[in-house]
Amino acid sequence: MNTINTHSDQRGWHDNQLGSDHLTTTAHLTASTASASWTVVPEPVTSPDATLLRRAYYAEVAGRYWNRQVTEAEIDQGLLDFPDDGLLPPTGRFVVGRRGGEPLACGGLRLLDPATAELTKVYVDPRARGTGGGAALLEALEAQGRALGAERVRLDTRSDLVEARALYARHGYAEIPAYNSGPYAEHWFEKRLV
Repeated sequence: MNTINTHSDQRGWHDNQLGSDHLTTTAHLTASTASASWTVVPEPVTSPDATLLRRAYYAEVAGRYWNRQVTEAEIDQGLLDFPDDGLLPPTGRFVVGRRGGEPLACGGLRLLDPATAELTKVYVDPRARGTGGGAALLEALEAQGRALGAERVRLDTRSDLVEARALYARHGYAEIPAYNSGPYAEHWFEKRLV
């Protein structure tokens, strides 16, 4: 069975909820857009909405990589092979973005070291692209990174994910030399938070 991941994390799976250290001061962000508002809040990576969005993310990145539609079994296996347990407090966060109350975007952040956070699983449903969801996700995730003490945020992505690369460049992320050797990492970005 083929699997794909845009990041190299391969830690074990934990079914945890957000802990008592849930960040309330940076937990809620509303970004106004021309037609509706985006609300981005931390949410357990295992919540029903987060799970649906992570599955949609995986289906899109794997489908684009393999140039075909991905089966439910392949999505299941991919989520097992590349778990998101690093996106839990106290060293990580997962956020869900809603537009008009509908969950349409997600993203995760984890600390690589005390000064460096990494973005992962950044996804906006194709029906909501171009409405400010990506910007709202980045703003919320960067705020979460600052609250965790990170001075910079990094990410890796693939060459074929041109929309993602353009989003990061528009929001102040600069390409840097490789900081990991992920099997699907082809471009690496960084942004200073402080």
